[in-house]
Amino acid sequence: MPTLKLEELKALPSLTTETRLTKDQQLELYRWMCLNRAFDDKLGLLYRRGLIVGACFSSLGQEAVSCASTYALEERDVIAPMIRNAGSILTKGISVRDFLANYMFRINSPTGGRDGNTHFGDLRHGTIAPLSMLGCSIALCSGFVMAARMRGEKRVALSWIGEGSTSTGEFHEDVNMAAVMKAPMVLIIENNQYAYSTPVEQQCAAKSFADKGIGYGIESFTVDGNDPLAMYEATKTCIDKARAGEGFQLFEALTFRRKGHAEHDAAEYVPQEIKSYWEARDPIFRFEKHLLEADFISEDGIDAVWADVRKEIEDAEDWVNAQPQPDPATVNQGVYAEERHPAHEDDAFLYEADFR
Repeated sequence: MPTLKLEELKALPSLTTETRLTKDQQLELYRWMCLNRAFDDKLGLLYRRGLIVGACFSSLGQEAVSCASTYALEERDVIAPMIRNAGSILTKGISVRDFLANYMFRINSPTGGRDGNTHFGDLRHGTIAPLSMLGCSIALCSGFVMAARMRGEKRVALSWIGEGSTSTGEFHEDVNMAAVMKAPMVLIIENNQYAYSTPVEQQCAAKSFADKGIGYGIESFTVDGNDPLAMYEATKTCIDKARAGEGFQLFEALTFRRKGHAEHDAAEYVPQEIKSYWEARDPIFRFEKHLLEADFISEDGIDAVWADVRKEIEDAEDWVNAQPQPDPATVNQGVYAEERHPAHEDDAFLYEADFR
């Protein structure tokens, strides 16, 4: 059976967006979203067991914003994810093993066991490491794709920013620069209704966060962020425009953060009626309803997808548990860049590959 009973699925809001995605592509996107949620569930469980320490961020209810938008990219394109974009990292090709190993401080994780969070990247998979300073991913992405443009490469960058981060000076400076320089980049304002505990009405007086693009000459708009097909189509349209030389693209995705800022936050400041409203618009359950009605999948097929992604995560956890943590004696290593850092050897492909 589906994760909801069939009659419950039928009562959910339908997906109304026409899409260029084929049946097989929609099923592949659906699996990425299920993997995102199952991975999120695993992180929460490990945190409650004390096996993940520090901040542990959830993307529950925001899977369409990350997975569907990333699915619209080409392999040569890059992303700069933030704390709610685990789905984008997975969809771009970083393995569950590597992601989980990073959270659990394993020596063979992308950060060598130094981070224990989401602050890592891998340019072999087109992923720029996120930084904690709110809004800074815009400058990172703009610089990356402007450099690529100088090399004659038609690459596009995609990044996300929370609606709260649009209140920072960094956001305005970077959007202005990216718009003026016509950086081939797409920015999604991920409006999940709360900046930590601050609701949207206490953050911005504009009717929508998409309006913030108007002042910089950007044709921005708002999309249902809990509709995976709408998210894909909006992102794909913007990516095509950016690649064609039409410059910086921006849109707002309306969604909801179903948990607190991180696992330690019970989000008691969110009224129950708001939680109930968004739970009834769950992006995965709505996608399941669409796939069933289109006869793209059966109820048994849905069960099989969930079983498959959960097995992938359990297998990854078993592998990670068998890996060592770094030797405390190496704590000073990697603090300063060496003249030629060993990691740079892996970046040679950036200059040898033809991304044009």
